[in-house]
Formats: sequence, structure tokens, C-alpha cells
Amino acid sequence: MQKLLIEGGKRLNGQVRISGAKNSAVALLPAAILAESDVTIEGLPKISDLEILGDLLEEIGGKVEKDGQTIHIDPSNMISMPLPNGKVKKLRASYYFMGAMLGRFKKAVIGLPGGCHLGPRPIDQHIKGFEALGAQVTNEQGAIYLRADELRGARIYLDVVSVGATINIMLAAVKAKGKTIIENAAKEPEIIDVATLLTSMGAKIKGAGTDVIRIEGVETLSGCMHTIIPDRIEAGTYAIMAAAQGEEMLIDNVIPQHLESLLAKLREMGVSIEANEEQLLIKPGNKLKSVDIKTLVYPGFPTDLQQPFTSLLTKAEGTGVVTDTIYSARFKHIDELRRMNANIKVEGGAAIVAGPYQLEGAKVKASDLRAGAALIIAALMADGVTEITGLEHIDRGYEEIAQKLTSLGATVWREEMSEEEVEQFQNS
Repeated sequence: MQKLLIEGGKRLNGQVRISGAKNSAVALLPAAILAESDVTIEGLPKISDLEILGDLLEEIGGKVEKDGQTIHIDPSNMISMPLPNGKVKKLRASYYFMGAMLGRFKKAVIGLPGGCHLGPRPIDQHIKGFEALGAQVTNEQGAIYLRADELRGARIYLDVVSVGATINIMLAAVKAKGKTIIENAAKEPEIIDVATLLTSMGAKIKGAGTDVIRIEGVETLSGCMHTIIPDRIEAGTYAIMAAAQGEEMLIDNVIPQHLESLLAKLREMGVSIEANEEQLLIKPGNKLKSVDIKTLVYPGFPTDLQQPFTSLLTKAEGTGVVTDTIYSARFKHIDELRRMNANIKVEGGAAIVAGPYQLEGAKVKASDLRAGAALIIAALMADGVTEITGLEHIDRGYEEIAQKLTSLGATVWREEMSEEEVEQFQNS
């Protein structure tokens, strides 16, 4: 096991290129199951979640070849093999195998998904959608069993706006007989990306990116080539880093429209931002002014950027209130920031951040992916050296983050943990 060490106080300068979208990629790979010939996806990030998904595709008989940021998937010999636990437990997005395998094979056995522990994240809306399409869904010995004689289009209203449920129902519905209408659908750019891939395969989908998606079922889907969209959460993380510790940072391979809610808040704080079609140029002001944020479904402020933004608020003048309406338990990073001298308290579903406070280097632990990003931003601002453990979370969603930060002028390195440190980490 490794830890990440960051010597704080260095100003960030230069250009950073954003990788392909993690939250698209984890759905695009399972979507390849639905095709009957080769699927090629370009621009993928090099992250551990995709390694696991590639292994799962091979477990069910897929042929997977990787060439840098490109993956070639031959799904022609796949079989409906149970995926009870093991690798499925390592990431939440393994639930997309449910919709994809149900769509192709009319049956699936998938272990309950894992991933970051962010409080209750039920898959009841996924199951509601599968049942509406004609599947029987049961929970047997810790695995979800899906069975259908045939899938028929249906009108499905999501009680909660859910990216995962919207995508999973799309995957199951594209080969169902007749028309499926998903109402109160999520609108995230990643949903449009998955719909674009499926349409390239021959699916008939209208309305992706709106709250009503219409799908006309087709009998067969063929292979295709697809280029993934840039990762708006990674781009947002670097934008927050630039505001926190940058002099001038150019963020390349980004779609600024996907980040409007964040960019509006950064400008409100006094950050200078110039945007063109694929780049952001960010220069922080002399003084940052505190703001309040509330996470909402897209196009609102992303829950995935709430934790990194909390770190930035420790540098701003005044008091900021951070409210997470998506995952109320997403405040595990607060205790770690307090170790670094942050003045933050949690009341109900909100964190109240007072600033400015000079953060101090400390030994901290990433409890989940975006908490890890928050601690990295805090470490960049802190006096002294910060040691961050729990890198397995960070590696799930940020490609080569140490190398990218080093290229911007940060002092960042990895070290192997001693046996004593590993034992302390595992017991904490």
C-alpha cells in the first residue's frame, strides 16, 4: 500500500489536460455487452475502476484489448454468467451489468455493488424500471437475480432523479419490444454520452439530456466506435485547485457548459475565469470571498464537487454553508480537514466553514474518492507536509494525479507504507 505526500505552499502554474469522464466510462463498458460485434471506445481514463470493469467483461466471455486510452471489446461470445461478488464489490458502477445483461440475455445474476461508502444509495429505482419492463427481480443470498421471458416497453416514472437508474433502464430497454418512456429522467452529460454510444450501435433513443427519454426497441445492435466526453468532475477539481493555490492555470479538454454551476460560484468568490470551447484559463483573485453552495441534480452544483469545494472555502473570507441534498452522509472529510486546522462544523445536512484559516500539514485518510480530492486541495494550501492514505479511493477516479500536479509545480510524491502504517490504516 502507498501513501501520497504533498509539501504545501507551492503555487500552481501551467497547463493540465483533463481525462475522459469516469462516470461515462463505467457505463459505456457494460453497454458494449448489448452489441453483437466489436465496440471501440476512445479517450478512456487510466483509472482502477475501468481495470475492474474490463476484467468483469472478460469473466463473461468478452475479448478485451487495451491500447493506451482506447479499448476494443468483442462481445460476440459473451454468456450470461453469474457475477455474484468478488470484483463486483469493488465499485458501485458494476450495477450497469444488470441492465446490459438483462437487455441482451433476459437474465442476470449480479452481486450487490460496492464503491464509496456515502450512506444509503438504494437501487430501488433501477429495480422498479426492470420490473416495469417485465423482469422478475429477487435478492437471493446477497445477489440480485433478474429473469424475464421477454422485455416489453413501458412508461416508467422515476420517483427520484437518478443517473444510475436512468442509464440502467436505458440499457435494458433498447432491445425491449415496443416503446419505453422514462419520465423524471436525470439530465447529466454522461447520460447523453451513453445514449450517443447506444445510438451509434443502432438504438433508437430521443430526449437524452431532458427529463423525458423515449426509446423505441430494436432487435439487434451492432458494434461501433465512440469517443468519450471529458470528465467534468476532474475538470472541476482542477478548477478548484487553481482557485485555491494557482497563479495561472490552463485547463485543457473541457466542456465549460458542463461546469456552469461551479464556474458561477468561483466567479462569485472573486476568481477570474476565461472560457472557450475546450479550455478554461483560471487566475485566482487576491482575496477570496466566501459563498454558500447547495448540491442539486444536474445542471445544479454537483455533489461530486462538494467535498473539494469545502477545502477551498477554508481560504475564503467569511462563513460559507455547504448543503448536500444528494448524499447527506458526504461529510466524512470534515474531521480530516479539522486535523489540518480547518474551522468547520456539521449541522444536519450542512457544513459551516469559517475562514480564512491557514491549514497545517497532517496525517489524514481519504474515506472516499472525492474526499481524497478534498484532502489533496487542502494539502496544496497547507503549511508543511501532508500524508494522505486511502489512495485506492483516489486512484478510482483521478488519472495520474501525482504526475499532473507535479507538472503544475506542486511537490507531490508517493511512498510505500510501512507494515506498521498499513496495520494502523486497516484498524482505523
